[in-house]
Amino acid sequence: MFARKVSMHLKLDGAVEFKKKMEGEVIPILRKTGGFLDEITFLYPSGKEVHAFSLWETAQHAEAYNRGTFPEVTKILASVVEGTARCKRTRSSIQAIQRSLAAASA
Repeated sequence: MFARKVSMHLKLDGAVEFKKKMEGEVIPILRKTGGFLDEITFLYPSGKEVHAFSLWETAQHAEAYNRGTFPEVTKILASVVEGTARCKRTRSSIQAIQRSLAAASA
């Protein structure tokens, strides 16, 4: 499993519109993208900072999304994001955690 973390600062009063755009436009695009597994988004209580983690089957899937679809997503969110989104890619250890939890509950 592979994870992408995107950090963004939202414009003043952009949190509500950000949520609408994520749920109505971005998530449906992600679901159509090959190798996409899930999205976890943390919107801080201040409403100004967001960290979005997308989970991918492989690094190649994440990279293909980064090259092909991510520019489209940044355009969708441009009206609510201040500055440039920062992206970090990393191999995920979530599979190991999931296996440990499954073994513990068995």
